[in-house]
Parts: sequence; C-alpha cells; structure tokens
Amino acid sequence: HVQLVESGGGSAQPGGSLGLSCVVSGYAERHNCMAWFRQPPGQERVAVAATYRSGGGTWYGSPVKGRFTISKDNAMNTLCLQMNSLIPEDTAMYYCAARVSSRYCPLRNEYAYWGQGTQVTVS
Repeated sequence: HVQLVESGGGSAQPGGSLGLSCVVSGYAERHNCMAWFRQPPGQERVAVAATYRSGGGTWYGSPVKGRFTISKDNAMNTLCLQMNSLIPEDTAMYYCAARVSSRYCPLRNEYAYWGQGTQVTVS
C-alpha cells in the first residue's frame, strides 16, 4: 500500500519562500519518477518539477526554473520542493506524485500515486 503525505505550504508574500515535503510509504524503492504538480483554481494540474531515481536527474517547468528546487532523501523516503522568489501566479494546490515507470517523469497521466495536496497562496 503506497501512501504520500504532503506537508508545508501556506501563505507567503511575493518574493518570499516556502518549502513543501512529501513522505512516501510503501514500496518507495520502486518509484523511478517522483514529481510535484500544481493545480490553480479552474485550471489543469501541471507538472512543476520532477526527479528521476536513476541518475538523480531533475526536470523543471519553465515558470519555476531557477526559483524552485526539487530534492529527494532516499533514506527518509521524502520528496521536497523549495520555492523561492514566489509570485502570485504560483498560487495553487500542490501535489506530490510517484510512479514506477521512468519514461519522461513530467507526464501526469502515468502517475498512479498521489498525495492529498497542500495549498500555496502568494499575495
């Protein structure tokens, strides 16, 4: 049984920082892709940042490149997202996700495991 539990988030002013964490339980060693997605109100859920288990490579969406950093602690089975230089457009519900397939980690439809989401508001 795989479970993802997010924490962090909250409110920040433009230019501020927030950090998100996601603890993964259950067969974490099988997850070759892990990622953060976000979904603003009334919009689609899109990938923000992703990391590959093999090689530790990372991917960032254009809107957050240079501002957000994804990291993973394999020993603690924890995925993190550090968000700096926040802007109002970063306001969204943020979700962590995990999957077994290692094929292009930003692809949303291949993720089988999702957290419950945590709200980030920048204003």
